[in-house]
Amino acid sequence: MELNPIIARRWSPRAFDPSAVLTAADLRPLLEAARWAPSHGNTQPARFVVGFRGDPGFERVFDALRPGNQAWAGRASALVVACRVTGDDRGPMPNTEYGVGLAVANLSLQAVENGLVTHQMGGFSKDAVRDAFGLPEDVVPVVVVAVGVLGDDSDLPEDLRARERRVRKRKPLTETVFTGSWGQPLYSAEPADELHDQ
Repeated sequence: MELNPIIARRWSPRAFDPSAVLTAADLRPLLEAARWAPSHGNTQPARFVVGFRGDPGFERVFDALRPGNQAWAGRASALVVACRVTGDDRGPMPNTEYGVGLAVANLSLQAVENGLVTHQMGGFSKDAVRDAFGLPEDVVPVVVVAVGVLGDDSDLPEDLRARERRVRKRKPLTETVFTGSWGQPLYSAEPADELHDQ
């Protein structure tokens, strides 16, 4: 069996086409994919705040990014803040960060299916996002996702251009999947594993 092509094609570029425009309708399939992600006890903790390039929401998310991310993220068509709700009317929710991760994974794969690219960022001020959008106390920003159309990496600073072009690698299953006892690999060998970027 081979890896699903959508998973194989997913990567996290920093080169976005600054002329590409996305609408709410363009983002809807990605957010629907996120909505249908599994979650602990079907608690569905993921919430999203969306800004489109050129609107005030985008600028508020952009301003919360660390400078290294600001160097490229302004070219994205949309910036999406993925948040987790920590409780509901039954009380605190378990595994909410895991639930948001699953939702963002679905979003990222649907983006590939739709001819778009995404890049997830942890480098931002959660407090700045909280203040900028008036998030309730029980809503915690987790990650910012840049969404758009793949652009030309020659527009990036040299150090980021080099990262954009590097070979994409993952740790082999021989180092990450065990059986019997910790450290005893389930698999003895791996096929070649080189894809683009990260």
